[in-house]
Amino acid sequence: MSFKEKSFSKVSLPYDVPDLLEIQKKSFSDFLQKDVPPNQRKNRGLQKLFKTFFPVRYEDIEVDVVEYYIDEPYKSPDECVRKNLTYSAPVKVTFRLINHKTGEVYEKPKVYLGDIPLMTDKANFIINGVQRVIVSQIIKSSGIVFSNRKGELSCKIVPEKGIWVEFGISLKKELMYFSIDNKKKLLLTYFLRAIGMNTQDIISSFFDYNEVDFSEVSKIDKSFYLYENVVDDEGNVLFLAGTRVVKVGARSQVVMKEGSHIVDFDTFYSAISSLKNKKVKVISESSIRDNLSLFNTLRREKELIEFEYLREYEYSKFTKEEFATLKAISKVVPFIRNMANTTVLSVESAVKDIQKHLYDEKLFDLGEVGRYKLLMRLYKDAPEELRKSLEDKFALVKEDIIRAIKMLLKIFASNDIVDDIDHLSNRRIRAVGELLYQQLYSSMAKVQKVVEDRIKVDDRLDSIVQSVIMLKPFVSPLNEFFGTSQLSHFMDQINPLSEMTNKRRVSALGPGGFTRERAGFEVRDVHFSHYGRLCPIETPEGQNIGLILSLSTYAKVNEYGFIETPYRVVVNGKVTEEVRYFNAIDEEEHYICQSTEPVDENGYLVNEIVYVRYKGKFIRVARDQVQLMDVSPKQMFSVSTSLIPFLEHDDANRALMGSNMQRQSVPLLRPQSPLVGTGMEKVVAKQSGYSSIAQKSGVVEKVSSTYIVVKNDDGTRTRYDLMKFRPTNNNTCYNQKPIVNNGQRVEAGQVIADGPAMDNGELALGTNLLVAYMPWYGYNYEDAIIISERLVKEDILTSVHIFEYEVAVRTTKFGDEQITKDIPGVNEQFLKNLDENGIVRIGAYVKSGDILVGKLTPKSEEVESPEYKLLKVLFGEKARDSKDSSLKVPHGEGGVVIGVDRFSRENKDELPIGVNELIKVYVAQKRKVKVGDKLSGRHGNKGVVARIAPVEDMPILPDGTPVDIILNPLGVPSRMNLGQLFETMLGWAGVKLGYKYRIPVFEGPSYEEVKEEMRKAGLPETSKVRLRDGITGEYFESEIEVGYQYIMKLVHMVDDKTHARSIGPYALITQQPLGGKAQFGGQRLGEMEVWALESYGASTLLHEMLTVKSDDIEGRTSAYDGITKGRYTSLYNVPEAFKVLINEMRGLLLDVEVFDKDGNIVHIFSKDRHIFAAKSAKKKI
Repeated sequence: MSFKEKSFSKVSLPYDVPDLLEIQKKSFSDFLQKDVPPNQRKNRGLQKLFKTFFPVRYEDIEVDVVEYYIDEPYKSPDECVRKNLTYSAPVKVTFRLINHKTGEVYEKPKVYLGDIPLMTDKANFIINGVQRVIVSQIIKSSGIVFSNRKGELSCKIVPEKGIWVEFGISLKKELMYFSIDNKKKLLLTYFLRAIGMNTQDIISSFFDYNEVDFSEVSKIDKSFYLYENVVDDEGNVLFLAGTRVVKVGARSQVVMKEGSHIVDFDTFYSAISSLKNKKVKVISESSIRDNLSLFNTLRREKELIEFEYLREYEYSKFTKEEFATLKAISKVVPFIRNMANTTVLSVESAVKDIQKHLYDEKLFDLGEVGRYKLLMRLYKDAPEELRKSLEDKFALVKEDIIRAIKMLLKIFASNDIVDDIDHLSNRRIRAVGELLYQQLYSSMAKVQKVVEDRIKVDDRLDSIVQSVIMLKPFVSPLNEFFGTSQLSHFMDQINPLSEMTNKRRVSALGPGGFTRERAGFEVRDVHFSHYGRLCPIETPEGQNIGLILSLSTYAKVNEYGFIETPYRVVVNGKVTEEVRYFNAIDEEEHYICQSTEPVDENGYLVNEIVYVRYKGKFIRVARDQVQLMDVSPKQMFSVSTSLIPFLEHDDANRALMGSNMQRQSVPLLRPQSPLVGTGMEKVVAKQSGYSSIAQKSGVVEKVSSTYIVVKNDDGTRTRYDLMKFRPTNNNTCYNQKPIVNNGQRVEAGQVIADGPAMDNGELALGTNLLVAYMPWYGYNYEDAIIISERLVKEDILTSVHIFEYEVAVRTTKFGDEQITKDIPGVNEQFLKNLDENGIVRIGAYVKSGDILVGKLTPKSEEVESPEYKLLKVLFGEKARDSKDSSLKVPHGEGGVVIGVDRFSRENKDELPIGVNELIKVYVAQKRKVKVGDKLSGRHGNKGVVARIAPVEDMPILPDGTPVDIILNPLGVPSRMNLGQLFETMLGWAGVKLGYKYRIPVFEGPSYEEVKEEMRKAGLPETSKVRLRDGITGEYFESEIEVGYQYIMKLVHMVDDKTHARSIGPYALITQQPLGGKAQFGGQRLGEMEVWALESYGASTLLHEMLTVKSDDIEGRTSAYDGITKGRYTSLYNVPEAFKVLINEMRGLLLDVEVFDKDGNIVHIFSKDRHIFAAKSAKKKI
């Protein structure tokens, strides 16, 4: 039956969904700049790396990297997967040596430095044949953050490299402090003096003044403070800036030549009276009020300095200002890295050293992001020229420090809101390119040092280049990163959606991020700034909840790593077609309405008063005030979440499960696109990289199962090769099938072949089934599911799984391993499927234990007897003693052999050292749905198949149609996922009317509209009908909800979990059976199981469980021997666990001995006899 599409979308989208893999592709492209000419490359990625560490100069010799080249990759991605190779390309560099003394210049072009892994077109990497994804990381941004915690208002400047500087205000004491690298807090003025500011600089930077003419003023009512130094007509300092002039006081006798911080008015007036210029600048009272905490700090510091200066005055050779600076330096230096143990030679040199740690890019680097954040926060109102001049300065400047302190004082004075650390303006994305840059940074630092050391010894360019090559600057760090990093993931390849989600994932874990144990609720919680940037629904359910997130559908990452989301521009109430991207901080200054806000035919907002978002809150404003409009309701959600129809009717917890379970659905043999979808199915299918897409418009000339030929409009022909039955990382089947016919017209960008879990160019993760919500003989208790036998017979929920088994033929120290069919001591039935070379034939059905590749490994040889030598001469190598090391089908697996790949050194294949041959065998399993398999809908409604009932026993519709699946109605009310009921109703209407409904999230039809569709289809408005019991033929008591729902089969299949063991491997130390199916382990008899047997008083059974059935080695051997010979008697020895305990105690230097009831030593270890014998011999001596 062919279906037409019917969409309920109410929003006309200004543009299509952007490239969903752009976050990966753009970041890696910017890092590599492979196709950009060397002279046009931007200063980022590899280019920045080389420019940061080169040129290296020592005396007159300078070595520089002129340019680098990335050659073409050695092999195709598909070949790399098949042959266990890394998809990579060589990096070549041109070195230049300049001798500044002689003016000679030498160049060595295109020196090979190593290989760098490349990203495939599908945005993944192939490392040693394994497909991997680098997950983007979300971290705290460098820059500046204002926060209020524990009674302290603080401002922290966080660079990418260098010391962390924090300024703060104690709300209790109203004093300002600073700290470096979160160490001890000291008065802020010490820091300001240590960076070269004196009292006058501090006052003039933060305070305003009033000018007072003391030729007209002869008395004062209250004290005041001097704004600047007061000097006499010869230029000598009479009073220092900051000096307090009081009305009357007992401090008038303080030594005048050095100046006191308090002086009475009479003394001050008499000194001023003799001057020509009697105008004096005093600090204005309003600026003292505004900057009270800084003013208090200045006064407090002056009191401390005054006290210490008076105490040391007769010995001091410094002025008071110099003394204050020296004291400040002595307090600051111990907290600065690399200066803590240095000796201060002079005040000037110390100040320069401290300034260097803040103003020098090599020691203090804010990075582009940090400088951007400082400009955004501190220089909003600054002149454009000043902002532009600072854009390229990545160290601090004095103005940054002054503005940061001013901003802190302003927040304190006005009680302003501080920064929210969880706001996305303070968190940024490090994508793959930046992560690779970070990984190579330390490696290039080593290269720089090696080059410098080599120049000192040998300044020949060849020698220097050779030392760089030997260091392998790319190989080791990249191998470590792709192999061991927390952000390098084994690609999730269950279906196309799971792979795409894996690439769009954002993790807060990893180096420089959070740990699961330390991350609190605030970090994990949904934040209003996530709107349109990070999905509030899709996140794991376990301990990673809120730490691993997904990018929203329309989100992009800008050049600084901040996530942006698009909005349509609204001008004077009219919605324009212009779309602009905003980051989280920029959008807060705008009034933003929803995309579903009614608009007339001319594009004007209909409602006079409109609900808008403004600074994270919802308010009502006049329509002329609206500035922006969302582009789509789905921009809030991730790709996976936006595939859930009627999402607005589901509880968020169940929607979370629904979006996660879609990623776990296995591609079916006969997938169907959903009757009720969201319209995102086509987008995901097309952008996943699994479908084949026409590159040019043309006409299909030839179609086969393995390729499609299209004759393009320009006269050329393009052949599209299709992937056939390839295994994925998760052992699902990657198979493409054509969906076009000979002679059909195709347009550029059209899907011409479906991949796995696709149906006619749409994502098809499951199938549409006729569902009934009702209890059925108790079989659907606790979310269990009953399905019809039709689903098994017609392969409706059948999936194909391909397993890859490989064996390497190596060279051992006793000789080469051999592939052979002649394996001694193996039953002929295990060899029947092998060909003459000892490799299983394609098409053979194999089961657990069957040999796939026959292989013999030579054993070490003892001294050969004459008879053995004769056999060797007569029968050649076959007479040698060999061990059977054949590749066998693992326990619990099996299927049909669908392919064999054989790679050998003889055929010039690239293989690891010591490997002569590599053989891969591909075995396919066709898995029908079984009792124990997990099924799920898209609304978090999951369950396990409890019964596969005959078709004739299933409940029957009035027209005689038996239902396919029965769900428990009690699974709906408490879970609050009513979306499944709306889907069920609309799905049934779709089957009757021939429609496939497309319902974008938050644009779904109302209940009235759904009922209208049901009426059109001639179905009950409630979708409830009287069903008959297929077993008895009688009607059920009440009407039952019936309709079509999209059901997926999940990767949690009973075939992967069923396991049994009688005997098997044991742990080496404890000698207890291993655990888990993968280790062919047994079920653990744990503490609670022991209690259960104790409660029954089954002492003998319990004793047997804990000894011969567990870790009593001698006991279990004798038991096995006795059972096989038919005369089993219980013989118990010491369990291995007890021996381990004794050894642990001996490891703690405790001399532990075991005695029997008569006091005799019991030797539980054979070695104990020698130990105790030696002890007793010592005692006798």
